[in-house]
Amino acid sequence: MPRLTRDRVALNAIQWINVKADPSDPDSPDLWRYADPDFRADYPGVLAEIRDAGFGAVMMEVLATQTLQDYALMVRESGLALAPGYAQIGIPSDHDVRLAPGSAERVHWFDGVRRRAEESAYFGLESVFIAPEVAWGPKHPRTEVGAATGLDFDQARLDEVIDVLGQACEVLVAEGVRPGLHNHVGTWVETEDEIEQVLAAIPADLLGASFDVGHLEWAGIDAAAMLRRHADRLLDLHLKDLDLGVAAASRATPTPYRKAADSGIFLEPGLGQIDLDAVLAALPGDFGGWVVIEVDKASMAPDASARVSWEWVDRSIPAA
Repeated sequence: MPRLTRDRVALNAIQWINVKADPSDPDSPDLWRYADPDFRADYPGVLAEIRDAGFGAVMMEVLATQTLQDYALMVRESGLALAPGYAQIGIPSDHDVRLAPGSAERVHWFDGVRRRAEESAYFGLESVFIAPEVAWGPKHPRTEVGAATGLDFDQARLDEVIDVLGQACEVLVAEGVRPGLHNHVGTWVETEDEIEQVLAAIPADLLGASFDVGHLEWAGIDAAAMLRRHADRLLDLHLKDLDLGVAAASRATPTPYRKAADSGIFLEPGLGQIDLDAVLAALPGDFGGWVVIEVDKASMAPDASARVSWEWVDRSIPAA
């Protein structure tokens, strides 16, 4: 019977990616280094630091400027294995477009999902995390005004999200890659009710569950209970810790996503108050998926964050 062991734990390299332009100035602009073509030169060094921290696997993330062959060579030279990647999909109304069913424009809407399916299949990965788009600007109050409370809920919009997610799942499954729903604060699927509606509407043979423990808890959801409830659909997991005081304060008073992040809500495993032992205990006995450690915004230097994260893995998860 499968059980979670350290060889099924990977790191998302986000500690090196979601950073401040000036690390010494918390008010400096946020950067997303995957979008910077110059990051390609730094990528091998990041993978080496992940390996040196103790991890044997990294979450798949092929740069838009990379071919599959270039990425494969880089990862092979790092000595790391690959864990499932992440796909996100926007809804047309958020972008002020209407896409007629069967139109060329609607077909092309899913090109990014096809790319992720191709990447996953190329590297032999059988699953992928899938989430609604994390977006910014005046049309997105859950990132810009108040995160983690289901702000500006609209059933018609959620129905559109379900429709688009369902079609994205069909694209992935047709390529032999099984998607798991990934809840994410700041998206149109962040509350317990929204998660449950999506899982109820899209059949289990199209959509599994690949939750984010931290984003569940940020939204006030008992992560362990959610894992137990959907044990039969559970594919993979993102795991992090949180300052639950910051999380509660952000729900009590409308708080933009980035403000909560800059206030230290995200922590390395073992440094916050989430009962991660209870989360691990809630995994079904036959769980054979991946656990990806993901610290959305590191509380320390990226290499130190990776080492602290692995130290928790070493303490909490058996070697074999």
